[in-house]
Parts: sequence; structure tokens; C-alpha cells
Amino acid sequence: MDTFIASALRESIITIAKIGGPVLLSALIAGVVISMLQAVTQINEATLAFLPKVIIIFITILLLGPYFVRVMSGFSLSLFDHIVTIGGS
Repeated sequence: MDTFIASALRESIITIAKIGGPVLLSALIAGVVISMLQAVTQINEATLAFLPKVIIIFITILLLGPYFVRVMSGFSLSLFDHIVTIGGS
């Protein structure tokens, strides 16, 4: 039982990293690039930093959506298999 809980927690953390990592990384890269452009041009507009990040996050989710669905369905199936195994014993 404890082994199941530990493996489920480990697997959930890995799944969170697989899903959240690409989105956060794209937002980070966009933020750094936009900040550098703002520093070079000396334009300090809040919407200039916010809107491109939102668009890039949306595009990242749109492009990686099928991958996210595969990761989540694999995690769900694995979790349900473990639950059935525990319930059957």
C-alpha cells in the first residue's frame, strides 16, 4: 500500500513536470526576450510584456495539446490499474 502511494506521488510529480514544464519554459523565454527588447528600446509598457506571453502560452498549449492528452491519459490509466490491483488483493 505504501509503495503504491509513493509510486503514485512520484508519477504525479513527473506528469506535472511534463505538462507544466513546456508552458512555463515558453513563458520564461518570451519574458526574457520581451524584457531585453524593452531594455534596449526603453519602452516600459506593462501590456507589451503581458500580451505576447499570453499569446505564446496559448500557442504552446495549442501545439502540445495532443501530447498533454497522451501524458494525462497514460497517467490516468496507470493510476486506475494500480487502484484495481490494490482493490483486488
